[in-house]
Amino acid sequence: MTVEQQDELEYLINEARKATMSAAEMSEQRMSFAYGNSAFENPRITKEMVENEARKLAAK
Repeated sequence: MTVEQQDELEYLINEARKATMSAAEMSEQRMSFAYGNSAFENPRITKEMVENEARKLAAK
């Protein structure tokens, strides 16, 4: 990695640290993470299944 690339990466990381997410964005991020990890282990898992479970958990 060049010095310029390292500087750009450091800049982007610092900017990302300043970002804030709304509750809806955090929920979407959690579902995406859960789906990605679950589907990797079990390809029968769908996004819809993850969304349904997330709704059930939110209702509790």
